[in-house]
Amino acid sequence: MNAEQLKKMQTAPGFIAALDQSGGSTPKALRLYGIDESTYSGEEEMFALVHQMRTRIMTSPSFGGDRILGAILFENTMDRKVGDKYTAAYLWEEKHIVPFLKVDKGLAAEQDGVQLMKPIPGLDALLERAKQREVFGTKMRSVIKSANAAGIEAVVDQQFELARQIIAAGLVPIVEPEIDINSETKAQCEQILKPLLLKQLDQLGAGQLVMLKLTLPNEDNFYTECIEHPNVLKVVALSGGYTREDANALLARNHNMVASFSRALTEGLKAQLTEDEFDKMLDESIGSIYAASMT
Repeated sequence: MNAEQLKKMQTAPGFIAALDQSGGSTPKALRLYGIDESTYSGEEEMFALVHQMRTRIMTSPSFGGDRILGAILFENTMDRKVGDKYTAAYLWEEKHIVPFLKVDKGLAAEQDGVQLMKPIPGLDALLERAKQREVFGTKMRSVIKSANAAGIEAVVDQQFELARQIIAAGLVPIVEPEIDINSETKAQCEQILKPLLLKQLDQLGAGQLVMLKLTLPNEDNFYTECIEHPNVLKVVALSGGYTREDANALLARNHNMVASFSRALTEGLKAQLTEDEFDKMLDESIGSIYAASMT
């Protein structure tokens, strides 16, 4: 683990930019960016276009380590370059932004009110490659849709089983048991989830660090016990389909929780914008999310 990156995550202000749309969500991300599916064919062209979009964001003068702590990358992005450097190296060496890697392979079909992660074959090899690429940590996402205690426990168990494997590899895992913001039982899901998270955190050894990426809660400061847990490096919030304005307003009410927004970060950015227009809009987006993260 890079000690300088760890210190930044522990002490510096800012939030985490989630730039990790993968195969399933990339067409939607490109559509929102103003690039229609009819303008490209095949996965390689699609990933090349999304890398151009991410490169435009990462190389923008607005996108810097003064306000952004870290950035979450998709595997395809990690294996590509920004200029003459691999993406993770570019982020750290040029921008002083800590790189993370999304490692999950997507969601399984819903069962017991949740979607577990699909199996992740070759995870050890991927973690080793991530370390060689100067990656600090990982992210993996599950989704909770209803207040089914057995389902939520299965999500937390799976997340922490993989988290231990990632910690053993020398990386810091971001555990993301997302609660669907449209769930009719969202508040009950939160009541079931929190004690399960704390139970798993209590079972970690001294110095075994994780981060938690959680849906903004119905009750302000609901996750304070998680934030204060000695094994938690940081608790970050996902935007989960809220607009940037709504996500920022909710985040500002939750003290010491910082953003890890994806769609809310890039809201309004279009391929057709001039460089000045693009940088100005990105600057305003980053500024607003940073301010909400500083409460």
